[in-house]
Amino acid sequence: MTKKRKAAVALGYFDGIHIAHRAVLGAALAQNENGLVPTVLLFDEPPAEALTGVPVPRLMTDADRDRLLKERGFTLKQACFREIKDLPPERFVDEILARDLKAAFVSCGYNYRFGKNGAGDASVLKTLCEKQGIEVSVLPETDLDGSPVSSSRIRRLVEDGDMDAAVRLLGRPLTFTSPVFTGDRRGRLLGAPTINQYLPARFVRPKRGVYVSDVLLDGVWKRGVTNIGSRPTFDGLSFRAETFILGFEGDLYGKAVTVGLLHFLRPEMKFPDADALKAQIAEDARLAAEYDPDNE
Repeated sequence: MTKKRKAAVALGYFDGIHIAHRAVLGAALAQNENGLVPTVLLFDEPPAEALTGVPVPRLMTDADRDRLLKERGFTLKQACFREIKDLPPERFVDEILARDLKAAFVSCGYNYRFGKNGAGDASVLKTLCEKQGIEVSVLPETDLDGSPVSSSRIRRLVEDGDMDAAVRLLGRPLTFTSPVFTGDRRGRLLGAPTINQYLPARFVRPKRGVYVSDVLLDGVWKRGVTNIGSRPTFDGLSFRAETFILGFEGDLYGKAVTVGLLHFLRPEMKFPDADALKAQIAEDARLAAEYDPDNE
């Protein structure tokens, strides 16, 4: 019988997989060179949401998070947070990390908490893991622009429309994947056919307005212009993402398409007529085509 390989386990919720998360993930991933299986312990809901009952807007869907982690070479282990949140720290280490995950290495952030009532911190984790022969790497605070990088900070930036800062903290565009639904086809009449999508359930709501975006089509990123809002020039009712993909012609109805928001161009506006809107769309497309994040 082949002996099961030990695991290098990254601990955290990893909503958004921002640059601080990547430090924790990178420490576990590097253990692949030592023969350990890079593994992520994932919870089915945000711990803060489960503990407080207050909904936490997501920075990415679970499906997108899982896909990105697998692409980076991680094995994913799912756990129900409510089933393990009341375990004493000792049992979490002994039963979850040592017994179930076969951990030989664990990485976490400096502010990691675990066990009933958050009784365990990074120091406790180290002490308990040492008894099981598990090495622990605690990653220090990641700062950018003078403040710690965190999912809550990124959510505030997105909601305020500061997408440039949010992208720097994420280390990538803010992406969502959602099916394309049939709209009223008004974009075609304006010379800019668009794809209409609802934001995923529980996804953070970006500030209403127009964004430079990238759209993933057949593995290639295409530049786009995305309006987030309710189209006040027309019905002004349903909140949606409406994206014009530069230089693209084709039918995407019913397909799940990934859109990444890069840069906030302007607030959502109500135009006096279709001609005024058409002229603005052309200007938005020009600015999007010229946008270079490396020169911002």
